[in-house]
Amino acid sequence: MDKALSAVMAEGLSFSGQEKFERSGVMQISSRFTIAIHIFACIDTFGKDHKVTSEFLASSICVNPVIIRRILGQLKAAGLIHVQRGSGGASIARPLNEITFLDVYRAVECVGAEGLFHFHKHPSDKCPVGRNIHHVLDGRLDQIQGAMEREMEKITMDDVIRDTQHYIKGETENAALNEA
Repeated sequence: MDKALSAVMAEGLSFSGQEKFERSGVMQISSRFTIAIHIFACIDTFGKDHKVTSEFLASSICVNPVIIRRILGQLKAAGLIHVQRGSGGASIARPLNEITFLDVYRAVECVGAEGLFHFHKHPSDKCPVGRNIHHVLDGRLDQIQGAMEREMEKITMDDVIRDTQHYIKGETENAALNEA
């Protein structure tokens, strides 16, 4: 346990889950985004022959069906998919070339209202760096997030599906060659 955490605990203060996560030095976009992309690929790949249910998706993604249902609900609320109650399955609501990574990213709320970068809670106003760090970084961090979002707008689910089908076809061809 590091000294700072020990000192805080000694004072009877506690960290929230987010603060503990930030203290670990790991900051990344939630896995909800990649799970949502995986969901689209499964719906497109299997939806013609199977009911694509939360259980079906969970078996491909290897997560709990409850997580899948939560993400399906977010995608549905954003108008990106249709979900039939019960075991009706999911389907894609719009043409794949009209659904961007940014649409999916926003739908599953990977980033809160504060943006991609979470600033440490209370820089010291007694320190000249602490008093000015927001002035130094806020604009730059907004610029980085804007660049990422502009890039996400360029990638569509059609791109993902095309690549997914390419790799599946390659596996099928390789398996046939190995059997011959």
